[in-house]
Formats: sequence, C-alpha cells, structure tokens
Amino acid sequence: MFDQQTIKDLEFSKIRSLLHEYCIEETAKNKVLEIQPYFDQEDVIKELATLSDFKAIKEEEHSSFPRLEFKELKDELVVLRIKGSTLEIESIIKIYDASLLVNEMLLFFKKREEEFNFLSAEFDNVFITKDIISPIENVFDKRFKVKDEASKELAEIRQQIKSTRKQVNRNFDRALKKYQAKGYLGDTNESFLNGRRVLSVVSSYKKMIGGKLYGASKSGHLTYVEPPENALLNSQLEQLEEDERVEVLRILKELTAKIRVNFDLVKQYQYLLVRLDFLQAKTNFGIRINGTQPKHVAESSIDLIDAVHPLLYLTNYKENKKTRSQSILMDKFSRMLVISGPNAGGKSITLKTIGLLQLMYQSGLLIPANSNSTMGWFQSILTDIGDNQSIENELSTYSYRLKRMNYFLKVANKRTLLLLDEFGTGSDPDLGGALAEVFFETLYNKKSFAVITTHYANIKLKASILRNAVNASMLFDTESLRPMFKLSVGQPGSSFTFEVAKINGISDELINDAKSRLDLNRVKMDELLTELQQEKSELQQAKMTFKIVEEKALEAEKYYHSKNEKLIERLKKNQEISDKNNKLITTGTKLQQFIKKYNTKNKKANKKLLEELTKYLAVEKNKSEETEKLIRLKANEKIPKKKSKKQKKVKKQRPIIVGSQVRLKKGGSQIGEVLEVDRENVVVLFGLFKTKVKKENLICLKI
Repeated sequence: MFDQQTIKDLEFSKIRSLLHEYCIEETAKNKVLEIQPYFDQEDVIKELATLSDFKAIKEEEHSSFPRLEFKELKDELVVLRIKGSTLEIESIIKIYDASLLVNEMLLFFKKREEEFNFLSAEFDNVFITKDIISPIENVFDKRFKVKDEASKELAEIRQQIKSTRKQVNRNFDRALKKYQAKGYLGDTNESFLNGRRVLSVVSSYKKMIGGKLYGASKSGHLTYVEPPENALLNSQLEQLEEDERVEVLRILKELTAKIRVNFDLVKQYQYLLVRLDFLQAKTNFGIRINGTQPKHVAESSIDLIDAVHPLLYLTNYKENKKTRSQSILMDKFSRMLVISGPNAGGKSITLKTIGLLQLMYQSGLLIPANSNSTMGWFQSILTDIGDNQSIENELSTYSYRLKRMNYFLKVANKRTLLLLDEFGTGSDPDLGGALAEVFFETLYNKKSFAVITTHYANIKLKASILRNAVNASMLFDTESLRPMFKLSVGQPGSSFTFEVAKINGISDELINDAKSRLDLNRVKMDELLTELQQEKSELQQAKMTFKIVEEKALEAEKYYHSKNEKLIERLKKNQEISDKNNKLITTGTKLQQFIKKYNTKNKKANKKLLEELTKYLAVEKNKSEETEKLIRLKANEKIPKKKSKKQKKVKKQRPIIVGSQVRLKKGGSQIGEVLEVDRENVVVLFGLFKTKVKKENLICLKI
C-alpha cells in the first residue's frame, strides 16, 4: 500500500520519466509510467533476477545477443483477426523482422540457457521456426519487392509489361528524331507526364503531329503530345499494370492467410518484444545509476551498504561531482531511526534515499547500492515530507500534517515503513514537541518501521530510551564549520544552530546575545552533543587509520614469510650444491694422491697402490648405492600407504636443545648444530651458513 503523496514526496515519478526515455515503442513507454510496487515478493525476486541476467549480457564484451530493434505488431494483429483481410507490405516486413529477431535470441539462449535461466524463461512461449519467414521470403526479394516468381501469372504479366515498354520507347525515339529534324520540337525535346513520355512540341506545330495532347507549358509556347503510334500501346501498358497490381494483391492476400495460421505465435512476438523493451529500459537505467540486485529477506528490514540517491547521483554526475554514499541498517532491533543534526546537512536526503530505494526495490528496479545490501518487504510505504499546504481545502502545513499523521496512526502496522521529515514541526515547539512524542510512542507500540528527522530534544531522548529505536546524526566539521553529509548511527546530533548561523554571516555579537537568552543547561547540552559528535568523528578516523595500518602490517608479515620460505629453499639448494662440490673435491684430492704415487718405471711397486685404489673405489661405490637407496626410500615414504589394522607406535621425537645435531626433514642431508632455541624457532649452523628454522621442520639426530 502506498499513495500518490508518497510517489510525489519520494519523486518516484521522476524515476518513471527516466525509464520512459529508454523505451523503444509506445506500449512499453506507457507501461513504465505506471510502474508501482508488486504485491508478491516472489514477483520482485524473479523480476530483479531477470534484470541481473539482462545486465550481465549487456556488460559482456563482444556479446552475441542481438540488438533489440523492432516495431510493435498491434495493428497487424487486428488485421489478422479479420478473415479474408490482407496485410500491407510494411506490416509483413514488421512480422518478418520480429520472427527473425526472436529466432536469433532463441539461438543465443540455446547454448546459454543455464547461465541466464531467468531471462531465457521469458522465451518459453515462442520457438525457433521458419513457418513465417519462409513464405515471406518466397514472395519478396532482399529489397522487399514482390518477386516475379511469386506466381506464374505475375511473371507473364511483368514480361508483357517489359516487352510493351520497350516497344513504346522504340516508337518514341523514332518520333523524337523525326520531328526534331523537322524543327517541330522545343529546346527540351521531351517531358514526362502522368507516367508517360511525351514530345515537347512548339504549339504552332501540334496539328502537324496529331496524337493525344497532355497539356501545355505555362507560357503556352509548348504543347505536350503523345506520339500517335504509342496511343494503343500505352493503353495496353496501363491495363497490364492494373493486372500486375491485382495479381500482387492476390499474392499478398494468400501470404496473409499463411501468416494467419501462426496468429498465436505473432501474438506472442508482440507480448515478448514489448516485455523485452520494458526489461531493457529497466536494465539500461540500472546500469546508468550503477544499480545492483540486493539480497532479499522475507521479513521487514533494510540493510543498505554504500547507497546513494539515484536522482542526486545523476545530477552530480552531470556536474562532475562526487555523491557521498550512506550505509543504513534497520531491523526489528533498530526499526525507529531518529536522525538529527544541522540543517542542510543531508538529513532529508538520507531519509528520501531510504524511502526511494525501498520503493524502487519493491517495484522491481535495480538500486544504486552495494550488491551485498539486503532489502526486506513492507506492505506499505508512507511519507510526510516537505511543505504540503492546501489552499483549496484551507489547510495550513501543520493541519495537513495532523491529518496525515491521523491516517498513519490508523493504518500503520509492523509491515509499515514511515518516512517523516521534520517530525512535529509547524506549531509551538514545546506543545508540538509533546504531541510529536506521543505520536512517536504510538507508532513505536504498533511495531512500525520509521525514519524520522527532527530537532526536538525530547524525541532524541525518547529514541535513546526505547529498546528498538536508535539515534543517528549527520556529522558536522566544527573546525571548517561545514556539514560532512555523512550519517553516524548511535548518538543524537546537535542542530549546530549557532555554527550554521555563523556560516551564513550572522555576527558573533548577535550569536552570543542569542545564547545568553537560552537556558544555561540547554546551551551546555548542545555543546556537549557537539563535543561528543566531534570525538566520535575523530575516533572513527582513528579507527580507519588503524585498520589501514593493520592491513599493511598483515601484508608485510605475509611478504616476510614468503621471502623467508624462498631463502630457506635457496639455502637447501646451496647446501646440496656445496655438499656435492665438497664430495667432488675430496674424491679428486684422493685420486690426485694415487696419481702421484703411481710409478711409471716400476710397475711391480704399483701393485699395493692398485689394491688401495680398488678398495677405495669399492667403498665409494657402496656409499653411492646406499645414497641412492636412501633417496628411493624417501620417495616411497611420500606415497601414502594403506593403514594397517595394528598401528605402529610413532617414535617420540628427541627434544631439540642448544648443541643438538639436526637435519632438515625435507631435502638435504647436511647435519647442522643448534646455536639458539626459542618457543617455535631454532638458529642452526649448517657448515658456514647460519639460518633460522621452525622446530617442526627439523629432525634431532643426537643431543
């Protein structure tokens, strides 16, 4: 339930007008001007999901979805309902184009039905077919002229027309030369009148030629004459052209009968294309305002994240200005939101943003907010915004507001969203404030949802006492004396009456005089609210700074761990290379010793040396085989084995202390010595390299 006053107050008619601009044809244009909230939640969910599909297709790069270009088929459906009627060629072209377009769209969804299942469901009542296209193509050529082959009779008639025209032109050309030579013709020689070629004869010679006269020039100097030899032929030509027209009409009537067989399909084309026109208008408008599909909940609630007022956003966009977003949460624990703060600080815009986005959402429109926003459902959205005097009914602003409030008190329930701007104003501040407080409590007891802007201290106080009401304020920079247009939930705000007065040029002398006339406690309370708001603003700024610093610290820690792992891996590789090189050096040194001892002159003296060399090589080969065996065993350990029924007891790990001999669990056979130990990490000396390693990555060999 909503009324025309709500439409007016929230400027929903402007949204309708903007949608109107995006429509192609008249039916969709009329439809968007009548958009209103749906009665069923499921309809909204389906509509928004369909728009999200359409939006995704439009935002795809190189999308193969055909461009929506069509003409409505309303008049064509009227003609097709009349038995024996004939469609005009223009109407046949419209039906032909519609059939081609729908076929193309169906082919698009044939491969992507699951990806865009909501939008593709709009095509359930149509199907790919050439039952309309083929008969039309059999009659018309690519330029949509009726083909000669459309019928045998038409082909014969057109052949006769062609032959007769040739003969007429031959006769005319001969006559032209003949009378031109005699000097009977004017400067232009010939003209074209009533679809026929005629000679431009000097009027004094017209009787010398004979033939049918077709009039004269304005001056009377020339007379237009048909050569007598063409008189009969032209009459025959006129009859043939009439025969052609009759035959074409017969062919179109026959074609219309074939199209009439598919009347229901043509009717579905009309419905579908208008529906797509309507959906496309919604989608294009949604893209223009950065609209998204929020999450849906069945209960009454609002959780807007980074929401903006769409009309304000479009205005600011044209002027290259940034629009500040708002985040608002309203649920059963915070259903009465009381917004206070300075005038011109954004209270009314915040209230209108909440109301308009809720109205747009329930009308099946994408809203300009983060897609993680959540929107609930309200049975009625009612407003009291601005000055609504009624001179006709002799109502003042306050009288109007009382009548409006009386209506709210009658119809409001837990599914009602009320939007009340400058709540309680229009009468004596004390008396009006007391009445406003009673209204506030009554609406609260009805469990209604409400967004209220006010300057009344008693309303702010009441919101702080009631369990499911919450105060909020529009922030104000006390240093620059400028509104920040940002909503802060949790505490009431000062009206910044004197600060705003100073901005607008009121002297300090007058402001101080005004302060002196107020109750001292009231002034102190206002100053306290100002200080609290400033402190909260500073705290939020500090919180944001801390969050940024925390994120940077986490990134730095991640970067350090990544670097450390790379260094450990590099150390392992360097150690392996070092071990390999040391082994080669040792082997080379030993072999060099054998070479030096080898006696080239006394071979008998080398017998003992050869025995030592053979023994050395055997030992080295044995070591190499043992190493290969160890590598194979490690490789097998990595392959998961089936667990045996009886699990073997895991050998307890030796404690790692300073002086322990350790090696890395994964890779590397180098043994290192523990130099330092803390809770999780150990400093180990591997050869000449010293590094820090986690305990869990080490095996203790001995202590």
